[in-house]
Amino acid sequence: MRIFKLLIVLLTVNLSFSQDYFPKNDGVKQTFKNVVAVTNATVYTSSNVKIEKATILIKEDKILEIGALVSIPKEATIIDATGKTIYPSFIDLYTEFGIQKPQAKPRNSRAPQYDSERNGYYWNDHIRADFNAFENLSYDEKIAKDLRETGFGTVLSFNNDGIVAGTGLLWTLNDGETNGNRILNKKISQHLTFKRSSLSSQAYPSSLMGSMALIRQFYHDAKWYAAGGSKSKDASLEVFNQNKNLLQIFNAGDKLNILRADKIGDELGINYIIKGSGNEFERIEEVKKTNATLIMPINFPEAYDVSDSFLAEQVVLADMRFWNQAPFNLKVLSENNINFALTTADLKNSKDFLTNLRKAVELGFPKEKAIAALTEIPAKIANQSNIGSLKKGNLANFIIVSGDIFDAKNTIQENWIQGNRFVIEKMQPSDIRGKYDLTFDNTKYDLAIEGEISKLDAKISQDKLEFGTKMTYNEPWISMVVKSKDSVASKFIRISGLKSETGLSGKAILENGKEVSWSAIKKTAPAEVKKEEKKEEKKAPVFYPVTFPNMAFGNASKPKQETILFKNATVWTGEKEGNLKETDVLIENGKIIKIGKNLPQKGKVIDATGKHLTAGIIDEHSHIAISNGVNEGGQNSSAEVTIEDVVNSEDINIYRNLAGGVTAANLLHGSANPIGGRAAFIKLKWGYNPEEMLVPSAPKYIKFALGENVKQSNWGDVERLRFPQSRMGVEQVYEDYFSRALAYQKEWDSYNAKKSGIAPRFDIELETLSQILNKKRFITCHSYVQSEINMLLKVAEKYNFKIQTFTHILEGYKVADKMAKHGVGGSTFADWWGYKYEVNDAIPYNAALMNNVGVTVSINSDDAEMSRRLNHEAAKTLKYGGVTEEQAWNFVTLNPAKLLQVDDKVGSIKVGKDADVVLWSDNPLTIYAKAEKTVVDGILFFDIEQENAKNELVQKERNELINLLLDAKNKGLKTQEPKKKSSGHYHCDTLGEKCREFHAKYNN
Repeated sequence: MRIFKLLIVLLTVNLSFSQDYFPKNDGVKQTFKNVVAVTNATVYTSSNVKIEKATILIKEDKILEIGALVSIPKEATIIDATGKTIYPSFIDLYTEFGIQKPQAKPRNSRAPQYDSERNGYYWNDHIRADFNAFENLSYDEKIAKDLRETGFGTVLSFNNDGIVAGTGLLWTLNDGETNGNRILNKKISQHLTFKRSSLSSQAYPSSLMGSMALIRQFYHDAKWYAAGGSKSKDASLEVFNQNKNLLQIFNAGDKLNILRADKIGDELGINYIIKGSGNEFERIEEVKKTNATLIMPINFPEAYDVSDSFLAEQVVLADMRFWNQAPFNLKVLSENNINFALTTADLKNSKDFLTNLRKAVELGFPKEKAIAALTEIPAKIANQSNIGSLKKGNLANFIIVSGDIFDAKNTIQENWIQGNRFVIEKMQPSDIRGKYDLTFDNTKYDLAIEGEISKLDAKISQDKLEFGTKMTYNEPWISMVVKSKDSVASKFIRISGLKSETGLSGKAILENGKEVSWSAIKKTAPAEVKKEEKKEEKKAPVFYPVTFPNMAFGNASKPKQETILFKNATVWTGEKEGNLKETDVLIENGKIIKIGKNLPQKGKVIDATGKHLTAGIIDEHSHIAISNGVNEGGQNSSAEVTIEDVVNSEDINIYRNLAGGVTAANLLHGSANPIGGRAAFIKLKWGYNPEEMLVPSAPKYIKFALGENVKQSNWGDVERLRFPQSRMGVEQVYEDYFSRALAYQKEWDSYNAKKSGIAPRFDIELETLSQILNKKRFITCHSYVQSEINMLLKVAEKYNFKIQTFTHILEGYKVADKMAKHGVGGSTFADWWGYKYEVNDAIPYNAALMNNVGVTVSINSDDAEMSRRLNHEAAKTLKYGGVTEEQAWNFVTLNPAKLLQVDDKVGSIKVGKDADVVLWSDNPLTIYAKAEKTVVDGILFFDIEQENAKNELVQKERNELINLLLDAKNKGLKTQEPKKKSSGHYHCDTLGEKCREFHAKYNN
């Protein structure tokens, strides 16, 4: 693409906007005020207003007039655009175009960095609020050219680095000017993301929940700073407060992260403009409820090459399905009246933008909404009334297209930006097709130029011998590369020249390097070739239905509550009534309504004769269903983070747990630090969203930890920097934080009593610890060794709070009497021992021994694999300790409910409790028992009778999608190699955002 200034192309017009007050030392200063008229075009002044045979009158950088009856001044230069379609130039509100990125300082140490490296800024280096894009610009003409050729004229640029990434600017892609003319708004937006800055190695945050907590705390600190609470200057907080009225753009990405970003915005009273990822259709109802304006990429996945049946097995159904569904995302968003703009972000090549957009339109995304999402919507978001539409007084930013832009055969021919004309291809190209006599090196050849005008093809022959020829034509320049007569040697003749009125001519370089002249005289004009249109019957596009969640074993629709009557079951009540033979249980409106014999039939009747009905299993210590990190280990306390922020409703382990009779789980932070993060108690509602899985009325918990992990015993020498590094250091952490929490509470009590002066700094971490002191939040503590258990009991008694549960507690049998006296429960493993030093004294009789002295005992999993067979873990206590069947079963039902203080709602079968029940094929403590039906809140989420049907549907859909993928490859579409995906399981000691690569993901 070449830029033609109107001074050169139009000879008489100069639309350059260099500043009038700048001196000119390289010549005479002249100003041209001539007018340009682009005539006879179909003009879209906006997405839904079209004018036929319209004229656009331009002077300097603005539109003077536009319409079908515009009076053209005599002195105007006229450009005939007959047959062309004109649209406003596109606007992209999410780019890194032209940003000079700061370089990270090299670090000589492999050890983690815990403190900030910057003085005078916020304590966390992943906050980069002070970065201003307009101060770090390097206009890139090559990238600008690519964007212009795609139709863009204006972009918002920012540095996409850091949790608070600084400000962005709005500017045009106008090569002909300086930044003084290009920049429309030097500081238009402030940017946030959940991702750390690449410029810093600071360890915190190391998880998604840590990023969310840091954002919240930063906002609280900014408010406190603005009120005058800080005694020192903080450059980050200062500029952040200055920029709070700019557009607030949040790079969320994944559909669940959109919900998370919106949740933070709701808490803080901010309407974020949220950048999505393309999978919003999977949770469209939830996305719609946010009422957020989105910025949408259109980076559709390439088809998988599944021609090798063995490699094809590596592609999971969810990925195959997403390949099919992703191009429909824009259609779904528009049908749900979600306001969004489009962006080139996430594309490897910006030239794929129009291809993907046209595909989306072909699949039902309305054209007028596509135009709006590229023009008036982003202009409105950016509060720019002078771009995004074509009207009098607006900037002359428009594209000239050979026809309807959504038709693949049409091309963008010109892009006008601020009145500057950028020619992409000639609007009325000369037709050089035909047959020629070609002569060079005293030898004659036949030359035939054929094909479409926009894509010509040349053939050179002599006496029926054809030479391999490749031609490019950029009027008036022509070049050809011709294979020599020697068909064996790789030698070529290079021909270049110009079109003239008499024909074609120029210079040729022969195989031996000799330069000669050449000419080609036209013999005949091109014959009109009528192509026989292949009458290929177009198949209606297939959109595979979204399931909840959108993966194998997802539900066709979100399951609903039912009235269910279980007849003639052996009912394990978990209460004083014990096990009841041949008994009925009626469930209605999510509750257990009646228990008894021969209850009248009502609702769905399930014959449970010979089967066992129990309360659902509750896993007191689980790490399933968590997104992007189970530990926030960048500090020795992370009480500010919460698992409730990062519940992952898409985790296949939810379904697997339901198949194992689990109905609820307490999702715990890991054990990387003495004071960990807050917990999330969820019900396993497969297909529901994260907020619907949380139990808001459940008491709130936090994870503490003792032992090897918190003092980094096994982390390696380079990691052993963070305090504490010893057991006495662990105790001091608790002493320090609880004494600080008391002082913090006292400071707020004093302020609240007077309500005068500046409020104290709101500290989420100390707020959480204050909740513990006020018995509004409860501790579950990762523990092994009796000496450490004793230590924490003493700290609790000193600060007058109660520990609710010691989890793991494999030496619990040594301190069971003290536990009973304190009132703390024990949640342990059935028979894990010897897997690290601190469990050397573990014994499988632990649960029974604690139970015998009155400690409330539960068996937990701490592992996604074990959690789906907790009934077997409970059964082990029959062998190790001789507890009764009912006691053993209560270890995984009623007792964990007691430890979590939800036993008034779940954990046993009792009238009035939540209908969380499981129907087993046999005694649930035998290895032969299968969970046949799992019900949560009166909703049937797992049914073994449907399992075979689901498997058949999965295989059927896989086969259909494989055929579609093969068809895509045969049609020449881009493909990608199948990649094996596996997802591991989080454990207490998992660091970082990735799961351990432990168990391969079920690959249906």
